Amino acid sequence: MSAPDESKDQRLKQAEKISNHPEQYKVCEGCGSIVVTRAVTCPSCHAYKFDATAIRVVAQAKDLAMRTAHSVLSSDLT
Repeated sequence: MSAPDESKDQRLKQAEKISNHPEQYKVCEGCGSIVVTRAVTCPSCHAYKFDATAIRVVAQAKDLAMRTAHSVLSSDLT
């Protein structure tokens, strides 16, 4: 697994990318994940209700960037 500083850096860069183009993303109402607008269901929890408003997407991106990661990714298992 990568160092905590690298992980936080990556999360901040991703949040900046999402905040610059919130129209390309939406927030899952089930788990709070941010997914691309073309997603029909959330890859994390399989929910199908989303909030695509720019305000919500940017706020969630900032929130996720500032807290520590809680999800287990496939890359964490190798």
